[in-house]
Amino acid sequence: MAIATVLVAQTPAGGPPRGAFKGAGKGKGPGRAAPQYRLEKGLPIDTRPETKTDDHSLWEGQTRAPYEPSIPYNVKLITDKLQQSWSIAFLPDGKMLVTEKPGNMRTVTQDGVVSEPLKGVPKVHFQGQVGLLDLALDKNFARNRRIFFTYSENVNDTDSHIVLDSATLNPAATEITDVKRLFGSMPALSNQRFGANQGGRIAVDRDGNLFIAIGDRAPTPPTDYGQQNATTIGKVLHLTPEGKPVAKNPFVGKAGYAPEVYSMGHRSPEGLAINPANGDLWETEHGPQGGDELNKIEAGKNYGWPVISHGIDYNNQPITEGIVEKAGMEQPRYYWNPVIAPSGLAFYQGNQFPAWKDSIFVGGLGGQLLDRLHMDYKTNKVIGEEPLLLEPGIRTRIRDVRFGPDGMIYVLTDTNSLLKITPK
Repeated sequence: MAIATVLVAQTPAGGPPRGAFKGAGKGKGPGRAAPQYRLEKGLPIDTRPETKTDDHSLWEGQTRAPYEPSIPYNVKLITDKLQQSWSIAFLPDGKMLVTEKPGNMRTVTQDGVVSEPLKGVPKVHFQGQVGLLDLALDKNFARNRRIFFTYSENVNDTDSHIVLDSATLNPAATEITDVKRLFGSMPALSNQRFGANQGGRIAVDRDGNLFIAIGDRAPTPPTDYGQQNATTIGKVLHLTPEGKPVAKNPFVGKAGYAPEVYSMGHRSPEGLAINPANGDLWETEHGPQGGDELNKIEAGKNYGWPVISHGIDYNNQPITEGIVEKAGMEQPRYYWNPVIAPSGLAFYQGNQFPAWKDSIFVGGLGGQLLDRLHMDYKTNKVIGEEPLLLEPGIRTRIRDVRFGPDGMIYVLTDTNSLLKITPK
């Protein structure tokens, strides 16, 4: 299969690059509501008025960091034959294992060959934002071929929850067997009233334990599940590979608290990743109207939802009391107002793109971009921002971003495509 390639560089005045492929699924450029970003060095890329008009940041650069142009790069279309793809993992043989929200896992080769759906995947509750979600390989995958995956499961005719399963991937990567239920979030809630903000991302730590991000499923106005100590929704959880609470979790043995909880006060987490340089855990989550967040997640901390928010509700009313800060609640290390609907995130790894050292890459759904955030890790603050993949024929909703074992950047889109970013 031929793979289309285009050299890309940010072109604030000169228009799109010549030869841009039109292969990114159904997307033929930005959608109807996609922002148009300003690409002027030193100025914020977003010129839209803030959704929360009385918002204020807590430090310079907490939002609207200056535009920082960097380098041209190549984009390859590996395939546009996926079906609502959601996450990607890299197998030792060079293939990629991909989940599709309707309930399929498939493998994809580097030259774009997409397999038939793997056998043995459990039935999922597929509706709107949910279905089959994230997947991750066991730390000892090369030996045990164990995988972990999350999905939405119906518990009766009306209610569902997010669950974590494990399974064994056969050597041919055509089937999963020995599927085991490790954990189910609680409470289960109505699919009709609580259908959004469900989370599902997985990150595997250095010890092989699992962080799982579970959304609060909040309607308008929001409930306070993220602040309820005994629930496991609106939380980041920390579990062993057997689905048990990690012994050092902050609330283990504390009466009235779910022992699986690592952090609380989360709305709609869509990205979760560990910085390979130091083991720190970071997360992206959707705000309502305004207030999308990038958070550094620490044990026992409260990230504020729905008590504090840099956004407003969908009915244009304040969230709770309309405040953006409160003692004892954590601020996002960066936030977007208006929203970009951040999705997967990845830390720069390797030596392929020296200009992108100390960068976090965040996918944008509504923003239709790959957002590069230049970090100062001494202060954990954003000092520069660069929107990537804006070109006509390429620009679309981005669902997941990962660095592959080859040091290249792989991007899954909501328009059925898998892209690969390589140096010029």
